[in-house]
Amino acid sequence: MGWHDLMEAEAVQMRQSPLESARFGCSVERLTVPLGARSSFSEVREAVLESAADVIVLRYPAENVGWFAALTTLGRTAVFADCLTHWRLPAGEGRAPEPSPELRTAEPTGPAEVRASVSAIFAAYGNHYLANPLFDVADALAGYREWALRSAAEGRCLVLRGPGPDDVLGLATLEEDASRTEILLAGIAPGAQGRGLYAHLLKAVEDRALARGATEVVISTQGHNTRVQRAWARYGFEPVQAVVTVHLTRNRPPHAWER
Repeated sequence: MGWHDLMEAEAVQMRQSPLESARFGCSVERLTVPLGARSSFSEVREAVLESAADVIVLRYPAENVGWFAALTTLGRTAVFADCLTHWRLPAGEGRAPEPSPELRTAEPTGPAEVRASVSAIFAAYGNHYLANPLFDVADALAGYREWALRSAAEGRCLVLRGPGPDDVLGLATLEEDASRTEILLAGIAPGAQGRGLYAHLLKAVEDRALARGATEVVISTQGHNTRVQRAWARYGFEPVQAVVTVHLTRNRPPHAWER
């Protein structure tokens, strides 16, 4: 679910999610209330009541603080699944680190490198799937690998390398349009953290955005991930919006969920 869908679209959207449905073994739909839609809860209620999906992943602007209580009255189990925080940087205004001759960025060498990097970097990341006992942690990580592989296949993945040919220190996957670069995944390998390398990864993304004429770089993460948000603030990103994630699970007898 990209920046445009959450921040700029003009209407509530309900979409099937075949990849998630196949991965988790239950039908999943995504219901998104974008910031620009100015929607009422009645639209959300109608969409939820019409859905036959086992799980609806609902996202809505966090200022609608009364909606969660109302969601609990719709005949589904409502699971609060954290809050996304969105940040933005005007391209060219980042506080970039001093260049290092030992670091370079390039596209990954192939799918194996992408899989290994994502598995190492995001194994402990507390994403919204972990809030729902129906979703297996290993399946959620597999989803990140699939997501990164799609970006890499389309030439929208960067790796940060050290002096050795096999030194993959970090990875970033991107979504790009004419005026914007959105960072989908970005992180530093566990053994290389704490050395200021994340700023070099952000610099590589910003340079790429500027090279193709984009005017901004945007990124988001779970609200609990304050460490990376401090890094964004140091680099020059500014917070823009918070979006609540709720899983609405269709009530079933416990045995019906056995996989």
